[in-house]
Amino acid sequence: METALTRLVGVRRPIVQTGMGWVAGPRLVSATANAGALGILASATMTPAQLRDAVREVKSRTDGAPFGVNLRADAGDARERVRIIVEEGVRVASFALAPSRELIAELKDAGVVVIPSVGARRHAEKVAAWGADAVVVQGGEGGGHTGEVATTVLLPQVVDAVGIPVVAAGGFHDGRGLVAALALGAAGMAMGTRFLLTSESTVPDAVKARYLAATVKDVTVTRAVDGLPHRMLRTEFVNTLEASGRTRALVHAVRHAAGFRRLSGVTWRRMVRDGLALRHGKDLTWSQVLLAANTPMLLRSAMVDGRTDLGVMAAGQVAGVIDDLPSCAELVERIMEEAEEVRASLGRLGATR
Repeated sequence: METALTRLVGVRRPIVQTGMGWVAGPRLVSATANAGALGILASATMTPAQLRDAVREVKSRTDGAPFGVNLRADAGDARERVRIIVEEGVRVASFALAPSRELIAELKDAGVVVIPSVGARRHAEKVAAWGADAVVVQGGEGGGHTGEVATTVLLPQVVDAVGIPVVAAGGFHDGRGLVAALALGAAGMAMGTRFLLTSESTVPDAVKARYLAATVKDVTVTRAVDGLPHRMLRTEFVNTLEASGRTRALVHAVRHAAGFRRLSGVTWRRMVRDGLALRHGKDLTWSQVLLAANTPMLLRSAMVDGRTDLGVMAAGQVAGVIDDLPSCAELVERIMEEAEEVRASLGRLGATR
C-alpha cells in the first residue's frame, strides 16, 4: 500500500511503531522494520553510547530497511544524539516534544527525515512551518502523556491545517483503524500499545499478561504521577499515589528518584533542574517535580523489572480490546489484509447504492 508516508520514508506499509521507553529496543524495532513498517528506537532511556550500539544492532538485524530514532528535544545532549543519527545513517528522527527550528534544519541538511509527534493543531502548524517533513498526531486515546481531544476530531483538523503527511496515533490496533485513518486524511497510522503486545517486545510476560487481562475501564488518565495527564493502566502504585498525602508521595518520589540516579548517573542537581523545568507554569507538588524528572525509572520498574506494584504501565485505551501476542510480521500482515478487505467491502457497498 503506497501513501505519502511510505514514499517519504521508504517503507512498504504505512504503519509506524512508536518509540516507547524501555520497550522500543533493537529487537522490536528490527522486527517491525523487517515486517515492512517503520520501527522507532526509543533513545531517551539510553546513553549516547548505548544509542549508537542499538542503531548498529538494528542495522545488523535488517537488510537496509528504514527505521528511526526518537529523541527528546529538551535533552542536554540532544545534539550529540543528532550527530549519532547522522553518522550512523538513520533514516528518520522523531520527537516526543517539538524540536527546535535549529535541530530540524540540522537533521534535514544531513538528509534525515524529521517527524515530530504532537497533540494539538497549533503544535503541528509550528513544526510544519519550521520544516518538519511529516507529523504524528496523537489523540487522547493514546498512551502516556496525552491530551483531551479524540483522534477522530484532532486528526482532520491537523490534516486541513498542514501541507505535510500526517500520521494518526491514539486508538489504533487493526486494519479497520488504518482504513479509518486514511479516510480522515492521514498517510498512515502509528501504534504503541499494539506493538508492545507482540512476541518480539521485551516486556516481561507477566506484565504482558496484565495488559491482556485489562478491560477498557482499567485504562485511566491520572495526574498523580507527575502533574500532567498520563494515560496508563490502573496499578497498585497509581492507586497509592492518588491516595497519598503530599508527605507520603514525596517519600515514594525520593525513593524512585534515587533509583533513577543510580541507573542513569544523573546528579540530584540536574534531576531537580529538569523537574523544575517541567514545573514551570504548572501547579506541581515537590513530589511531582521529582517524579516528573525520573518518570523513566517508574516505567522501567514495570517494563523491565516486571514490578507492576512499583511502576507505571503506559497504555492506550486499545489495551482493553487487545487479546493476543502475535509476532510483528504476523501483526503487520494481518492489519494489511484486513485493511484491504475493508476497502473492498466499502467498494462493494458503494457500488450497490
